[in-house]
Amino acid sequence: AAEEGGPCSPDGDDSLYPIAVLIDELRNEDVQLRLNSIKKLSTIALALGVERTRTELLPFLTDTIYDEDEVLLALAEQLGNFTMLVGGPEYVHCLLPPLESLATVEETVVRDKAVESLRKISQEHSPVDLEVHFEPLVKRLASGDWFTSRTSACGLFSVCYPRVSSTVKAEIRQHFRTLCSDDTPMVRRAAASKLGEFAKVLELDYVKSDIISLFTALASDEQDSVRLLAVEACVSIATLLPQEDLETLVMPTLRQAAEDKSWRVRYMVADKFSELQKAVGPEITKNDLVPAFQNLLKDCEAEVRAAAANKVKEFCENLPEDSREQIIMTHILPCVKELVSDTNQHVKSALASVIMGLSTILGKDNTIEHLLPLFLAQLKDECPEVRLNIISNLDCVNEVIGIRQLSQSLLPAIVELAEDAKWRVRLAIIEYMPLLAGQLGVEFFDEKLNTLCMAWLIDHVYAIREAATCNLMKLVEKFGAEWAQNTIVPKVLGMANDPNYLHRMTTLFCINALSEACGQDITTKQMLPVVLKMSNDQVANVRFNVAKSLQKIGPVLDSNALQTEVKPVLEKLATDTDMDVKYFAQEAISGKHFCLPLEVIERSVQVGGRVFFLPTRQNLLCLLNAKRDCSVQSFDKEIMWLSYPNSIYQTTLPFCTVLCCNTDCIGLIKELPRPVVMGTSSVVKVLLIIIPPPNPR
Repeated sequence: AAEEGGPCSPDGDDSLYPIAVLIDELRNEDVQLRLNSIKKLSTIALALGVERTRTELLPFLTDTIYDEDEVLLALAEQLGNFTMLVGGPEYVHCLLPPLESLATVEETVVRDKAVESLRKISQEHSPVDLEVHFEPLVKRLASGDWFTSRTSACGLFSVCYPRVSSTVKAEIRQHFRTLCSDDTPMVRRAAASKLGEFAKVLELDYVKSDIISLFTALASDEQDSVRLLAVEACVSIATLLPQEDLETLVMPTLRQAAEDKSWRVRYMVADKFSELQKAVGPEITKNDLVPAFQNLLKDCEAEVRAAAANKVKEFCENLPEDSREQIIMTHILPCVKELVSDTNQHVKSALASVIMGLSTILGKDNTIEHLLPLFLAQLKDECPEVRLNIISNLDCVNEVIGIRQLSQSLLPAIVELAEDAKWRVRLAIIEYMPLLAGQLGVEFFDEKLNTLCMAWLIDHVYAIREAATCNLMKLVEKFGAEWAQNTIVPKVLGMANDPNYLHRMTTLFCINALSEACGQDITTKQMLPVVLKMSNDQVANVRFNVAKSLQKIGPVLDSNALQTEVKPVLEKLATDTDMDVKYFAQEAISGKHFCLPLEVIERSVQVGGRVFFLPTRQNLLCLLNAKRDCSVQSFDKEIMWLSYPNSIYQTTLPFCTVLCCNTDCIGLIKELPRPVVMGTSSVVKVLLIIIPPPNPR
């Protein structure tokens, strides 16, 4: 049919047109076109119907799998969601041929996605179809000539094993054994990575007879990349075995791995140590894992020590309660003390990120006697990451002994970090400042840290100035508006006269951040006059930021200040010679606070914490009048009138206008020519009036 009418010819069979377009696009030289076509497969399949998808589309896809990896990846993903498009579970086996081909390609990410889709659709197969169609596919992949197909097979054993007959199960176990001893290291790696997953679906007897021997062999493989994956499997295997079998079946191999000649294998043991600890239980932990953990903390390779140091807190938490303190004090703490002065900064940094957590485990007395000296030493460490990690976890110590014990050493560390040459380090300490302030208290902060916080506001890096502004807001939320009025606000406002225009702009950014936390009184009386004065600044960047600030602090100001002080300044800025200043001033004027004139408001009522301003009957006529000379915006702006305390808000809605008015205006509203939907508040008699615009879009 495609030949008769041409691949894209509308003169041919119309029902073939989608597949013709697909074929054309798949053969296009443009990779993006081919990719887009693949991503539309579900749409094309719907157009073709289930039968033609099975008989035409899938064979075509199977025969043409030679493309860019990106296209093949998209195809592998699409096919995993194709079950219903081929007719449901009854026909899901039709998806196996193209996915089988994709599972053998060279690119790993494509193979992995194909295996993921195969695993997904395996659940859609009935037990009979699984044995007839899916299990033979797994066998073909497992015995394929290329290592790519054999690696893919490793990920499919566990999904079909539980639902096949005992005869087929025996064949699957044999195939898995074969792959575990494959000549190609990549295949053995794939088998080792799926060993734990496969063990979980096997019967316990086969775990003991088959899996343990495979685990032992893989853990002794000549390739360290295989051995380290066997360590991962150890966690799953240990959870499956009874406690009495662990010592004989698992522990000899695990001890061997913990002392492996390859640091990468030892690293994997250290990385999985907490999981191994939970899997083997408290007795084996005390007898075997404690000495092994000590050795890992003393390992000659820094990467291994760092991985073990990261697990110190978790390991100690999981120790049996009756002997926890004794084990930590006798076996773990001496190693930790050595790591505090380790030559490698990554090791020290890893330890610093968890060591504070030991204080909650050991209690107040042990923390003061044994841990406090270590914390103090780390606060003086030459590596900024170490000091930062200690400071970021101060809350752990604060719960146990209080932060005052550290305050004298904290201060120099904080100051050094605050002045570090790396701006990211400075940024990190700023982010912890509110936490520190809350723990150290307002007096300590005012005396020691206030100056530091103000210095960040004039840092040469914008990200630091921005973070310092947010920091001030959090401090005000923590210490209160009165503290801000006496401590922070005067210093911030003083920067408005700084010769550097960037510092003057920082004043505006601070006001934006602080206005809500400080409240209406401080904002109106102290901050607003400074902002208004800065509208005359010589630098245009400052002036347009004044307009943005006035718009930002508008919700905090009362209506009188908005109309008598703010609006005239914005109107002046709207005629500025600089285009940016004009733009932002006009944006502010047409924004949320300046559309409704004061004389319109008759009274206000509070409903659910919000203040609604109610217009009089006379002024409602003005509000609802669409004339251009009206003092409010016209209907076609679709205005919603709402307000937070003491300020009016306007929000754009599609297709309608919402107003608040009092009940005296019901008659007037009903006389309006446009359709009106009315609802009454259950708290007070206030009408919410929805008025469709003249020309709805």
